[in-house]
Amino acid sequence: MRMVPLSAPDITDAERAAVLRVLDGPQLCMGPELHGFEAEMARYIGVEDAVAVSSGTAALHLALVALGIQAGDEVVIPSFAFVALANVVMQAGARPVFAEIDEETLNITAATVEAVITAKTRAVIVVHTFGVPAEMAKLRALCERRRLRLIEDACEALGATADGRRTGSFGDAAVFGFYPNKQITMGEGGVVTMRGADACARLRRLRNQGRAPGDGWLEQGEAGFNYRVSDINCALGRVQLSRIGEILEKRRQAAEHYLYILGGIDGVRLPVMEVPGRVISWFVYVVRIEGAGRRELVAEKLAEAGIATSRYFAPIHWTRLWRSELSLQVTERVAGEVLALPFYTRITLEEQERVGAALRRAILAV
Repeated sequence: MRMVPLSAPDITDAERAAVLRVLDGPQLCMGPELHGFEAEMARYIGVEDAVAVSSGTAALHLALVALGIQAGDEVVIPSFAFVALANVVMQAGARPVFAEIDEETLNITAATVEAVITAKTRAVIVVHTFGVPAEMAKLRALCERRRLRLIEDACEALGATADGRRTGSFGDAAVFGFYPNKQITMGEGGVVTMRGADACARLRRLRNQGRAPGDGWLEQGEAGFNYRVSDINCALGRVQLSRIGEILEKRRQAAEHYLYILGGIDGVRLPVMEVPGRVISWFVYVVRIEGAGRRELVAEKLAEAGIATSRYFAPIHWTRLWRSELSLQVTERVAGEVLALPFYTRITLEEQERVGAALRRAILAV
């Protein structure tokens, strides 16, 4: 029985040819594919510049460092997110403070952020969870009023829009990630954007061990990191980005197919399909299995049927490193119910129907 995978990259002959051209050339890193990818990403997002790095996590870390976040500072983040979010705050020397999420969009809101702001708060990282844009106008206004830095984690939301603007164009900084399960992939890689030419110039120094343009290999002006990304990755990313419209449309259609296939299953709550003023970029398709303990039983039944699933996310404040007595009722309830189903650009209708049939059987069995 062939397994229906949780995710799969959409790679064509054009991507393969682009990578081979780099391999046949003289420069595998810090070359023309890097510069081309950065320019094309900036144009697509709608910002002045974009700096490509080795991962979305590296992008987040650089953003915090470049914005001056340091020891003694607090950074507000959601607990319903990938643990890298808390890790990079700690690596910058600051302390993560967890905010509650909205029941429908699964994003933090201006109200939940304001509830946890203290005199030590210096920044807010808003995640556009699962590709659903957060309420950026309200969050931007809050951060301006409270004099806080606003960072967008748009790693799951390339191509999403809020009030006619693409995610990644609202914050003091924004980051994107291109792991193979994302809408487009570089194999591994990320992008960070900041306002101002000087800020982006510093990001480029920081990603390359602190070297400025023109410095020799053994020179550096400040302590930096090895967050470079190869031209091989960037060549792959450029072709993927050129296909972004087609990719996002196929994923939107797949989400609508699931709405039709899975509608009406008792005990299964489907994700929000529309939010006024916002356009979703479909990263994953996550349902909620209602009823205490049923999610794990359903996942087991689906695995027996050859259907891969995953739970997104375990609350960060429940993990061993960050475990605390904090109570976030919506986060904790949602985290106990969410189950990601197979979802990728080229998923077939037959595969989705197989997932739907297996989910219906599983729900009846548990």
